[in-house]
Amino acid sequence: MPVKKVDKIWMNGTLVNWDDAKIHVLSHVAHYGSSWFEGIRCYETKKGSAIFRLDAHLRRLFDSAKIYRTEIPYTQAQVTEAIKKTIIANKLKACYIRPLVYRGYGDVGVNPMGCPVDVSIAVWEWGAYLGAEALEKGIDVCVSSWRRPAPDTSPAMAKSGGNYLNSQLIKLEAISNGYVEGIALEINGTVSEGSGENIFVVRDKTIYTSPLSSSILPGVTRDSVITLAGELGYPVVELAIPREMLYIADEVFFSGTAAEITPIRSIDKIVIGAGHAGAVTKKLQEAFFKAIQSGKDKHHWLTPFR
Repeated sequence: MPVKKVDKIWMNGTLVNWDDAKIHVLSHVAHYGSSWFEGIRCYETKKGSAIFRLDAHLRRLFDSAKIYRTEIPYTQAQVTEAIKKTIIANKLKACYIRPLVYRGYGDVGVNPMGCPVDVSIAVWEWGAYLGAEALEKGIDVCVSSWRRPAPDTSPAMAKSGGNYLNSQLIKLEAISNGYVEGIALEINGTVSEGSGENIFVVRDKTIYTSPLSSSILPGVTRDSVITLAGELGYPVVELAIPREMLYIADEVFFSGTAAEITPIRSIDKIVIGAGHAGAVTKKLQEAFFKAIQSGKDKHHWLTPFR
C-alpha cells in the first residue's frame, strides 16, 4: 500500500517538508539495520482524535533502543509532544504514526557508538493493512519455510529494523505463492507469529497465543486483545502452539497495530472453521473498536490531543 504523502515530517526537533526528510547514504542504519521504530494509530473517536496506547508503544520504543545500548536523545514526554505536533501540523484526524530512532552519519564500521542517534516521526493516512475486506472475510495465509531467529541470535523483544529482514522473507515467500501473509515457526518448530503480527488460536472458546519465549514481539494490540478477551469471559492461554493446532482450530486471527484484529480463513489451503471471521473473533473486534471509538476509554488507552 503506497504511503500517502503529507506536508511535514519531524526530524531531530524540527518539522521539515516531506520531500526534504532525507539522511546521508553513509548513515549507519543504511548499512547495518541499526534502527528501532513503532507503528501507532491515531483514531477519530466520538470525542475527537486520540492516539491508541501511545504510552505503551513509546515504552517499547525506548526498551528496544536500550536492548541495543542506544540512548534516545529525547525523553518519552518529548517524543509524545512531538508526535502530537506532527499530527496537528499535517491536519490529520486519523492516521498511522511512525516514530523512528536510527544511527546516523558517522563511522561506517560495525561498531555503532561513533554514530549519532537521530529521531524522526512521520504520519500518514492508512487504511486496512491486509486489505479492505480482510477484517470481515479473513485472509489466506501459509506457514513459512523461514523461521524466527533463535532467542540468542536477534532479540525478538526489540522492534528493530534489522529484525524485519526476516519478516520480509516471510512476506515475500507468502505473496509469491499466492497468499496474503505467512506464519513463522520458532527454532523448535512451534508457532511464533506473522511477518508483522501476533497470532491467536481459538479452540472450544479458549484462546491460545504464543508466549514471549517463542521469539515474538510483545505486541501492544496483543496485550489489548488479552485484556478484552478476559472481560468477555474467554480464557487466554500462552502456549507453545504446535503447527498442526492451526489446522484444527475453530478460529485463528492476527493482531497488530496495522492489522488490528484480522481473521484467517485458511492456512496452507486448509479452511479454518467456517472460512471467515468466527464468533469469538467478531466479539473481540467489536470490543476492540468500541474501546477506541466510543470515547469512554475505561482502559485509559487513548491519548487525546485536540
